[in-house]
Amino acid sequence: MAIAIRSTKEIELMKQAGNVVARVLGAIKEQAKPGMTTADLAKISDELIEESGGTALFKGVKNPQAKFDFPSSICASVNEEVVHGIPSDRELVSGDVISVDCGVKLNGYCGDSAVTIMIGDVEEDVQRLLTNTQEVLEIAIREAKPGKYWSEIAKLMQDHAENAGYGVVKEYVGHGIGRNLHEDPKVPNYVSDELLRDDLLLRKGMVLAVEPMVNMGTEDTKVLSDGWTVVTRDGKPAAHFEHTIAIMEHGAEILTR
Repeated sequence: MAIAIRSTKEIELMKQAGNVVARVLGAIKEQAKPGMTTADLAKISDELIEESGGTALFKGVKNPQAKFDFPSSICASVNEEVVHGIPSDRELVSGDVISVDCGVKLNGYCGDSAVTIMIGDVEEDVQRLLTNTQEVLEIAIREAKPGKYWSEIAKLMQDHAENAGYGVVKEYVGHGIGRNLHEDPKVPNYVSDELLRDDLLLRKGMVLAVEPMVNMGTEDTKVLSDGWTVVTRDGKPAAHFEHTIAIMEHGAEILTR
């Protein structure tokens, strides 16, 4: 497994891509409201990415299990949809939560981030799920520093979610990122035998996309017939938060703030 160590200049370029992603997600969070469609949100993303001079990383991604390439610049996953939801004419209603994931390439380098947004009045138990998942991401960012093994961090992430009674999605994990959207290493949000056998020792200059996905009920998921949309198997809500972070001398720097 070849894990790239990025220079200060490369990290700065990745921050520029990350800033575009942050602007997209900020604009969508500000404008998302009942009555809007998920396609409306994708249009916001399209316009901002085009204005930036960047490239939408998700649009055109191939999937051998799907009949078509991914058609949008964002993933828009509503309620029980965990990740990879496809924007459509579905209207958002009060009480929905929507995970919006966006990736952008700018000047040869990538940024990737996600946020789960509350639409109108959301039930308190769903609000707690979102808060917990955001805290899981914050734990990873706080703990990530040179010399630390990822398994130590993944255990804290997993414990925080599971101790609250939630399921941590195992099939989909974070990843290295740089000139390409998905690079080595895998960055799980839980501890597994595979991770313990080949643990990741964090080093200065590594850049990771950390993205906990947490379900209100079971951790189990399934993929819908479109070959893309991942949903909770029990139909309960899910939450997803992500940042691209650089491992610096004294800790993690968020590149998608």
